Amino acid sequence: MLYLTMGLVLAAFWLLLSGHYTFITLSAGLLSVIGTIALGERMKLVDREGHPIHLLPAFLTYFPWLVWEIMKAAWDVTKVILHPALPISPTIISVKASQKTAAGLATYANSITLTPGTITARVNGHDFLIHALTQAGARDLAGGAMNRRVTRFEGGK
Repeated sequence: MLYLTMGLVLAAFWLLLSGHYTFITLSAGLLSVIGTIALGERMKLVDREGHPIHLLPAFLTYFPWLVWEIMKAAWDVTKVILHPALPISPTIISVKASQKTAAGLATYANSITLTPGTITARVNGHDFLIHALTQAGARDLAGGAMNRRVTRFEGGK
């Protein structure tokens, strides 16, 4: 199944970039797809983490949730910036990540950084050092909702 989905993705990408549908172009595309998969397999690059198609169903729920969190955080940061007293309370916290895979850890760290007002300053195994613009943002992150959501996204409980 992994090779089939990888082949379909590569073929679709080839067709999108090519834009030509002659026999010679389609033949060259097919050979390129087969060669790319064979080379990737020989280099031991074809695995579930390198081609995480199994995460697609979870992605369809995680991505909209992340976009919503980004929008809420952007609104909070906007209110802080526009407030005449500029009520920031920079906070550094440490959070423990519960993800099991490198892709899960990277997703969590990047999700934190994508959310306005927070940034992942250091990753040391499963320990993340986070800088937050406000104490409220730090408390929200320390609550663990994003951590649990990313863990579910990668297939954990």
